[in-house]
Amino acid sequence: MANSFKCEIVSAEASIYSGEVEQVVASGVMGDLGILPGHAPLLTELQPGPIRVIHDGGQEENYYVSGGFLEVQPDVVTVLADSAARAKDLDEAAAEEARQHALKAFNDKSAELDYSRAAAELAEAVAQLRTIQQLRKKAGKG
Repeated sequence: MANSFKCEIVSAEASIYSGEVEQVVASGVMGDLGILPGHAPLLTELQPGPIRVIHDGGQEENYYVSGGFLEVQPDVVTVLADSAARAKDLDEAAAEEARQHALKAFNDKSAELDYSRAAAELAEAVAQLRTIQQLRKKAGKG
């Protein structure tokens, strides 16, 4: 691969991906990032959401990270995730249940609620659902 670089996606639990890629697309805290060969060095925080890894010929793999950091060096991009999974391994029903639970907690005025924790749980559930929807949309096109 002439126009490629190494990509590593790791979490506290395991190494999820390691290989040569043409492009990485991730959800940074300031918006989506597209990393191509020759990208300037960068370190940025990631928000919960999908990571798209694009191989030679356009083949794409999708991953989910619950947050973490993305580091770009001259020949390697490293995603250091709080937790990570292959998008196809996400459980849509569990993510939707978590979203509903977080919304219910926000609406329950009588309960003692840690709003920052509920907001984080809601953001993570919505990000998982977004990742699943992107994977489903891609599968529908192919």
